[in-house]
Amino acid sequence: MSSSTVAPSLRSIFLAFSKIGLTSFGGGLSGWLLREFVQRRAWLTEQEFLSGLALAQAFPGVNVVNLAIWIGFRLRAGPGAVVAALGMVVPAMAVAMLLVALFASVGDSHRVHIALAGVAAAAVGLSLQTGLRAARSAARGLARTLVVAATFAAIFVWRLPLLWVVGTMAPLSIALAWDRLRVKDAQDAAP
Repeated sequence: MSSSTVAPSLRSIFLAFSKIGLTSFGGGLSGWLLREFVQRRAWLTEQEFLSGLALAQAFPGVNVVNLAIWIGFRLRAGPGAVVAALGMVVPAMAVAMLLVALFASVGDSHRVHIALAGVAAAAVGLSLQTGLRAARSAARGLARTLVVAATFAAIFVWRLPLLWVVGTMAPLSIALAWDRLRVKDAQDAAP
């Protein structure tokens, strides 16, 4: 948790994640989480958030739920992780079940499909904004910039299999980060 903030209550964590889960539509949730927990509430720094996002994407399962668990754990340990996950999933799931029942009766409407396409476009914009922030944060220094560029090119230009790209670039990126920390520790230890 950001050193300048006091740990929020479990109730506050649950309500914040419920708000996100209930008010964000069509994806782009990581962008909403960044705005809520970094920019609005200042419960985390941007770097802490982006580190959590990277971890959440590396773990199996739904990225945004993984991120909610990580944020909750970061804020209030195990109980925070549980209430964050429940806040993200349970209220939104209840509303989704109601909406599915409603959509079954209006799903053939052309206007409904147009509205959903608009929601999807907004979600893509939020995801792009978060991705650009993460890329800007990750691409500091020549080696890190080359890893970001190579990963992007491998996936979007050459269309290589994602599993192979991640399996290659993640260890390389970890090795570069490890080396950077080793050099920094050596510099800090020098008189």
